[in-house]
Amino acid sequence: MLRFRAVSRINTNDKLFNNGHRYKQIFGCRGIQVSQALYSTSVGNDFIHESIVPSDHFQKSLPHLPIPKIENTLTRYLNSQSTLLGEEQFNYTKKCAEAFAYRDGSALHDDLVARDKLNKQTSYVTEPWFDMYLRDRKPVSLTHNPFITFTDDPNPKYMDQLLRATNMVMSSLRFMKTFRANLLEPDVFHLNPKKSDTLQFRKFVRRLPKSVSFYGAYWYKAFPLDMSQYANLFNSTRIPRHNKDELVVDETAKHLLVMRKGHMYLFDAIDRDGNIVSPDVVMAHIKYILDDPRPQNDNAIGVLTTLNRDKWATVRTQLCNAGEMNESAFFSKGVYNDGYMKLVDSALFVLVLDDDAPADPNAITRNFLHGDGTNRWFDKSFSLIITKDAKTAVNFEHSWGDGVAVLRYFNEVWKETTTKPFVHPDTVPANVHSDRIVQKLEFALDPKLKEYISDARSSYAERCASLDVDHLEYYKFNKQYLKDKKLSPDSVLQFAIQLAYYKQFGKTVPTYESCSTAAFKKGRTETIRSATKETKRACAMVESGEIMHSVQDLTLALQECSTIHSKLTKEAAMGQGWDRHLFAMKYYAEQAGTPLPELYKDPAYNYINQITLSTSTLTSPAVVIGGFGAVTPNGYGVGYAVENERIGFNVTNYPPETNVHEFVNCLRESLDDVYSILEGKHPRS
Repeated sequence: MLRFRAVSRINTNDKLFNNGHRYKQIFGCRGIQVSQALYSTSVGNDFIHESIVPSDHFQKSLPHLPIPKIENTLTRYLNSQSTLLGEEQFNYTKKCAEAFAYRDGSALHDDLVARDKLNKQTSYVTEPWFDMYLRDRKPVSLTHNPFITFTDDPNPKYMDQLLRATNMVMSSLRFMKTFRANLLEPDVFHLNPKKSDTLQFRKFVRRLPKSVSFYGAYWYKAFPLDMSQYANLFNSTRIPRHNKDELVVDETAKHLLVMRKGHMYLFDAIDRDGNIVSPDVVMAHIKYILDDPRPQNDNAIGVLTTLNRDKWATVRTQLCNAGEMNESAFFSKGVYNDGYMKLVDSALFVLVLDDDAPADPNAITRNFLHGDGTNRWFDKSFSLIITKDAKTAVNFEHSWGDGVAVLRYFNEVWKETTTKPFVHPDTVPANVHSDRIVQKLEFALDPKLKEYISDARSSYAERCASLDVDHLEYYKFNKQYLKDKKLSPDSVLQFAIQLAYYKQFGKTVPTYESCSTAAFKKGRTETIRSATKETKRACAMVESGEIMHSVQDLTLALQECSTIHSKLTKEAAMGQGWDRHLFAMKYYAEQAGTPLPELYKDPAYNYINQITLSTSTLTSPAVVIGGFGAVTPNGYGVGYAVENERIGFNVTNYPPETNVHEFVNCLRESLDDVYSILEGKHPRS
C-alpha cells in the first residue's frame, strides 16, 4: 500500500529542486508550461474536453507558500544589493539589515508568521499583492495591462477577421464551460511524462481524496499547480473606486461585449438553458457588427478606462448618473433591469474588432498594448483583440492574476481553433434577425462627460506617444543549441539583457524577472534578481575593450552566470526569494501604523525597487510575442522568448532618458558575443 508523507511543503532536497533549469521549465515566468496529454473525451459543443481528473482535485492539498527564514531573506537581499552598490553604500545597507534582523524586523516577521498560520487557505502574499494592485492610482493601460499575441493560423484561409473571431469566441466559451463544469484538465507539470502523463496516473490520482491528492501526484514526480486565478478569467472586471478599486465577478451573465469603432454591442453567447449558442448564429451576429456602417464614435467611452483610477472613479459615477439606462441597474415596468454599466462589467469578456491592420512588429505591439483607447475597455479581465487581417492578441488586466490562467486559456484556444475550427471559409452565417438580437449600447452623455472623453483622448495620445517600442528576431542560435551547451536558455537570455544595458550605459542596474509560485496554494509571483555579481563580472570581461580574457575564461564566466541564475530561479519558484517577504512585512507594518525600520528608509532599498530592467519570458507555440510598458521613466520593459526556431525580444521605453533602438542594437551585439564565445571564438577577434 502506498503511504503518504505528512509534509507541509515540497521536499527541497529532491534532486529536481536542485536544478534551477528544471524549475524554469516547470514554473516559467508570467505563466506555466505544462504537458497537456488529456486522456479525456470530447463532449459536443459545450466542452473542450472532459478530464478524468476534476479541475479542482489537487487544490485542497496544494502545499502552503512558505515564509522564508528572516536570516535567509536578508542574506539574499544583501547579495542583490552588493551587485549594485559601492562599498560605502553597501556597508550602510548591511548595518540596516543587521539591525533589522535583531530588532524590529524580527517582530514583523513573527507577526507575519502568526497571520499566516490563521490563513491556511491562502498565502501570505495574497492580501498585500491584491491590495498593492487595487490601490495603485495609475492608469492600468501601459502601466499594468500586458498583451500576448497569438501565432497566425497555419491555414491562411482561416486568417479572416469574421472566421477567426467566430472560432475564437466559440473556443473561449467552451474553455469557460469546461472549467466551470470542473472538467478542465488540472495544471500539472510532469517531470517524467512517460511515467505520469498517462491514463494510469490519472486513474490513480482520481481515486485519492482531495486532501492528499497532491502527494500522490508528487510520488509520481508530477507537480499540480494552483488554479485559483481561473475563477476571475470570465465575467470579471476591475471597477474604479476612490482609493482602492474593486474586483467583481458575475457568473450569471450570458452576454458577450463586442467593440468596434468605439461602439459597444451585446449579444447572448449562452442561451437560457446554459448552452453555447451555435457557431453560425455567433458568426451572424459578429458579421452584423462588422457590417454596421456607423462611423467612428467620437464620444467612445472606452477611453475613460485609460484615466487615473481616482479620476475614472469620479467620471464613472457621473456617467452612471447621466441617464437612467447608464446605471448599474434601473427600475422599469415594475422590475429592476441591468443598466448599461452593469452589462459592460458582467460581460463574459470583450471581443474587440479593429478596422486597422498594422503590418510591422512595432505597430502591432502598439495596437495590442495600447491602441488609441477608443476601441478598448481596459478594466475587463481580458480583451480578445482581432485586427482587420485577423492578427489576434489578448490584452489582460493584471490585478486579478499573473498570466497563469491567461496562458492556459491562450494555448487551449489556439490549439482548438487551428485544429478543429467551428466555422470555415464556406460556412454561411445563420439566417437570424441580428438587428433585433444584437443590442447597441448608447450611453447618455452630457456636455461635461463629452469634455472628459475628449480630454482623456488627448492625454492618452500624449502618454502613448511618450512610449517607444522596438523588436528583435534572432536566429543564429536557439533553445536547443543552449541546452546542448549545458546552459540554461533563460540564464543566457538574461545575461544578454544585462550585457546590452552594460554596453549602452556601462553599468548594472536593478532588474526584475517574474517567476510564478503556482506550485503553492494561492501563490502569485516571486522575483528573480537576475543582475548578479556573476553577470556584472562577465559583462565587464566581455566589454574590457581588448582581448584580456581568453575564450575559456569567458565560457567559464557564462557557465557561472547560468549556475547562479538557476539557483535564483529555484529559490524564487520555491517562494525563497527576498522581495515578497520584505514587501509583506512592510505592508502589514504600514497597515498597523508601526514605524518602519531603517532598512525600509535606506535609499538603497528604494533604489533596488525602482526597476530599470523589467523582464518576463513567455514561450509557447501559440505565442508570437508578448509585451508590457516599461515600469520606470528611465527603464526598459523587456518581453522575450527563446524557442527552438528563434529568439525574440519586444522592448518598450520612455525617451529621452533611454533609447530603445540603441538598446535593441546592443541586444543583437550581445547575442552575437554569446554566440562567438560558445563557438570557441573571441568576440573581439
